[in-house]
Amino acid sequence: MTVLAIMNAVTLGFMLRLLLILYGEWQDRTMLVKYTDVDYYVFTDAAEFITKGLSPYLHPTYRYTPLLAWILQPNIYFLQMFGKLLFILFDVLSGYLIYSILKSLGNNTERSNICAYLWLFNPIAATVSSRGNAESIMAFLVLFTMKMLHEGKITIAGMFYGLSVHFKIYPVIYALPVYLYLDDGKKKLMTDSGILRWMIHILWPNKKRLIFITLSVTVFGLCTGFCYHWYGWEFLHQTYLYHVTRKDIHHNFSVYFYMLYLIADSGYITAIGLITFIPQMLLLLVFSIRYHQNLPLCWFLNTFTFVTYNKVCTSQGLWLGFAYLLEFEGWNTLIFLWISGLIFFIINIYVMNVILQSYIEESYDTTDSEYLFTRLKPHINKKKIE
Repeated sequence: MTVLAIMNAVTLGFMLRLLLILYGEWQDRTMLVKYTDVDYYVFTDAAEFITKGLSPYLHPTYRYTPLLAWILQPNIYFLQMFGKLLFILFDVLSGYLIYSILKSLGNNTERSNICAYLWLFNPIAATVSSRGNAESIMAFLVLFTMKMLHEGKITIAGMFYGLSVHFKIYPVIYALPVYLYLDDGKKKLMTDSGILRWMIHILWPNKKRLIFITLSVTVFGLCTGFCYHWYGWEFLHQTYLYHVTRKDIHHNFSVYFYMLYLIADSGYITAIGLITFIPQMLLLLVFSIRYHQNLPLCWFLNTFTFVTYNKVCTSQGLWLGFAYLLEFEGWNTLIFLWISGLIFFIINIYVMNVILQSYIEESYDTTDSEYLFTRLKPHINKKKIE
């Protein structure tokens, strides 16, 4: 009955997304504002170049791995909405993985179902995937990696993690938490020799860490090397390096966009753009060290931090209204877009604080060679630390 309930929910979630795809086809034909994400047309054009034996990067705004264009070739040969169907499939599978991960962590069926339902019937998640956004593939790869880690299947976890980082570089922010999570069960010693020896001890490689690193690097290297063989430097630049060096002066939800817009003609914009990564990196380091034993919490905090402090962030709501006035009506609403971004930033910080406050912090006696750092433990996690 338990499995039947979640499978029914997954099926219903898929059908609802399918209806959104059909609605989107109608809106695209009849309205000025299209339902289909502009990136979906970019994916499709790149796939068409692939079918002709050409580079997907002939499309100037295709900045993804060639793997995405390769798997979307049925858009050209078979059905133009094939990619959307694939994306909503990964979307609902992500909902099932949420349920499965929570069950594996000892949560009861009701709580696991509710959390899965919050994804499966979330209008934003459903809309994003049905419009043709490929992020659902990333969500699946990341969640499946977490599931394998919790089940102790390090080899499979490493392979999928390597694939996820190749597919889109941002899952690299989970590397340190996973490395620290895969300890050998020994206590983290804090001796009179000081913090340096402790750092060496906590970072020292073990069998599980070496397996995970080896498989991750191998899969990432094979995929990246194969793509580089076919498309050369253009692949590396468009897929990875571009996202680090881009100036991002166009309007978005980031708190940095207006500053970067104002100094767009300055010779310092590249350096300042790189400096904006510093708050991200510091917080990612702190969260990774402090909360690595709770992967769901740690990965959420790292993801939320990455998005909140990023140079590019787009969303719906208050910001979209001012964006519409700028793009379609020609109004100068840049200052209002920036204020919307500030509100968004403050709300995100508040959300992170509320989540952290909802966790119970357990202290460990360092005099008994226990953990140096305390960790936050959710109310739902009843598993005793050995």
